[in-house]
Amino acid sequence: MTQETPAVANLPWVEKYRPTKLEELISHEEIIKTINKFIKEDQLPHLLFYGPPGTGKTSTILASAKQLYTPAQFTSMVLELNASDDRGIGIVRGQILNFASTRTIFKHGFKLIILDEADAMTNDAQNALRRIIEKYTENVRFCVICNYLSKIIPAVQSRCTKFRFGPLAPEQIMPRLDYVIDKENLTVEEDGKKALMTLSGGDMRKVLNVLQSTWLAYGSVTEETVYSCVGHPLPKDITSIANWLLNENYVLAYCKIQDLKIKKGLALQDILTELHSFVNKIEFPDGILINLVVKMADIERRVATGCTEAVQLNALVAAFQCAREIQC
Repeated sequence: MTQETPAVANLPWVEKYRPTKLEELISHEEIIKTINKFIKEDQLPHLLFYGPPGTGKTSTILASAKQLYTPAQFTSMVLELNASDDRGIGIVRGQILNFASTRTIFKHGFKLIILDEADAMTNDAQNALRRIIEKYTENVRFCVICNYLSKIIPAVQSRCTKFRFGPLAPEQIMPRLDYVIDKENLTVEEDGKKALMTLSGGDMRKVLNVLQSTWLAYGSVTEETVYSCVGHPLPKDITSIANWLLNENYVLAYCKIQDLKIKKGLALQDILTELHSFVNKIEFPDGILINLVVKMADIERRVATGCTEAVQLNALVAAFQCAREIQC
């Protein structure tokens, strides 16, 4: 991402600023250092990358592939399959087996098969894959990428060297964010950057997508425009909602929250998530806090299963009314 790429008018910033070299990756220094050593010593094993989305798993292996092969070799030496491809047992026995079993004429070294989002593969496909991994090790290396390690069968896990990609820290994201802001000549306030960090949860892809969407929609990036763009409640909105729930009567609290939801297009799910963090900062007696959090969890579960938001908002107001009565 520190190297300028040719400008393409309609290319999303996530792809436009994707790293092309291992040195350009912004975090996981130990993992990058280890993979670099594997490549330099020509001892690359089968790899398994796992961790949350937007933490650099795909970027790392694509940068490694570009380091291993020239642009002319890339197409014939690298096979990349992701979630949009059919990856049942038929693909493993067909496309993957054919690619793994054939050698390229006049070219030395191994091929690379990248299985992105492999946790979507069926168990049958993974069982068929384990024999191919063993049988064609001399000719091919596999890189399995997933979000959930538990979805990959133990037989495949044991054949690969595992690397965990954790969520990125704000201090790791910030230099890259500043670089993109500088290159795109954007106007971004400090509170806008802070809002991007808060909403991203360590996901670099989400930071850039929200940044691009906010800039195109509003022409400036501030806390308010970032939250408005993604339809997430502002911190001041959550403070107001908590204040109404704790101080107003039942009818008034419900009407004010419902009015705010309609006016700003907020989802009750997002309000509950932020309200949970807010409530934990208030010094309630333990019994009241536990009771309130359990009730909020039940409401969130019901919202997630598709229950009517108006009814669940009533339940939320009632939960706080009960907490207030107990405290009195």
